[in-house]
Amino acid sequence: MPIRISRERFEELVAEALDSIPDELAEYMENVAVVVQAWPNARQQRTHRGMLLGLYEGVDLTRRGPLSYHAVMPDRITIFQGPHCRITSTEDALRDRIATTVIHEVGHHFGISDARLQELGWS
Repeated sequence: MPIRISRERFEELVAEALDSIPDELAEYMENVAVVVQAWPNARQQRTHRGMLLGLYEGVDLTRRGPLSYHAVMPDRITIFQGPHCRITSTEDALRDRIATTVIHEVGHHFGISDARLQELGWS
């Protein structure tokens, strides 16, 4: 049975996952906003097959340069509450799934591919 959880509690779990990122990596998270959204919209869903738990949109750190990356809007990591709650039935399972999703999307910010994240166990 899917878990029911308030938006506030879900956001707290996302914040916990972000806080678990080691300081040595977190200091390199530049110009990126992390937001919670109930469900992916049609445009976001078109980018992926299957259930979308999170989405990184932006220019990853490996493609940024002093001449090509300036005066831009922040990158965006969106964590989707609805899909997470649909596939988990306990808060502990939800916490673990959110943590994996957050690390996965932060990995994209650092330029790590889906294939490599899967190899590392962050899918």
